[in-house]
Amino acid sequence: MATENKGIIDPPIDELLERVDSKYQLVIYSSKRARQINDYYTDLQEGSLFDNVGPLVDSAVEDKPLSIALREIHQDKLRMRPAGAAE
Repeated sequence: MATENKGIIDPPIDELLERVDSKYQLVIYSSKRARQINDYYTDLQEGSLFDNVGPLVDSAVEDKPLSIALREIHQDKLRMRPAGAAE
C-alpha cells in the first residue's frame, strides 16, 4: 500500500512548480488529469475500460485522484503540451 503519500505536502509543492511555468498551470494540469483518473474509476465500475487511462503511478484505493495526478506530475509520467497542439 502507498501509506507514505501525504497529499499536497508529498510531493513538495516547490518540486511540482519546477515542472510547470506557473502555479496556475499546475492547478489546471493536475485538475484535468485528476478528472481523467476519476472518469477511469467510473468507467471501471461501468465496465468500459478503454475510454480513459488509469493511474500511471502506484496508488491505493483511498488515494484521491488529485493526489495521484500530482504524484504523476512529480515523477514525470506525463507530458504537457500547449492547447491546440497536434498529437
